[in-house]
Amino acid sequence: MKKNASEEKTPKTPLTKKEKLKRMLTYSVLCVLVPAAVLVGAAVFGKRSYAWISLCVAVLACVPFFVRFEKKTFDVRFLVMIAALVALSVVGRILFSPLPGFKPVTALVVITAMYFGGEAGFLTGALTALLSNFWFGQGPWTPFQMFAWGFVGFIAGLLASPMKRSRVLLCVYGAFAGVLFSGLMDVWTVMWMDGRFNLSRYIAAVASSASFTLIYAVSNVVFLLVCARPIGKILTRIRTKYGI
Repeated sequence: MKKNASEEKTPKTPLTKKEKLKRMLTYSVLCVLVPAAVLVGAAVFGKRSYAWISLCVAVLACVPFFVRFEKKTFDVRFLVMIAALVALSVVGRILFSPLPGFKPVTALVVITAMYFGGEAGFLTGALTALLSNFWFGQGPWTPFQMFAWGFVGFIAGLLASPMKRSRVLLCVYGAFAGVLFSGLMDVWTVMWMDGRFNLSRYIAAVASSASFTLIYAVSNVVFLLVCARPIGKILTRIRTKYGI
């Protein structure tokens, strides 16, 4: 019985030195510089300069995204696609605002990362937090939301291939993403109350937000089950048609 072309495993080509450097830059910016900017900004500036911290996070989130293009001319269609997904995520958060904790944002960020890469996922999550908070209200929590949603998208990009093949893994990651987002936001809760990280207060914050975390984790699974395949098919067709 012959295997379909889609089922055949293509051998992985080793990364070039330039590709390795680009990957190191991506990991350094998104996993080191962005969280460092958020934490240092919260500890040093507190509530006074959150707008500048948010801007800093937004700029850093763009760096790995645009590094991917190297010297190529930016593909306007690709940028428009990412902008459309950000807009959809922002609108989804606003429309579901009457239901606390039940939001499609994480699902859309994860889907973006699955089909356009972790860098695009991070940028989509960060910009969704920044732009939607013009409606919900900006504050010192904004940089933490930007990093939390962005980091969820970045990890989803690393797990894109297995999550496309397994709905079980997709659901597991959706639930994990809810826990991860809530846990990262509890860091802000502790630093807002104490001005520094306090482990015992952090544990108390995690425990007190357990019901919210559960609702959010379930909502992620629901939205991924409903949206991942239809949106994924649309994005795949667009990528094929326009060579994105």
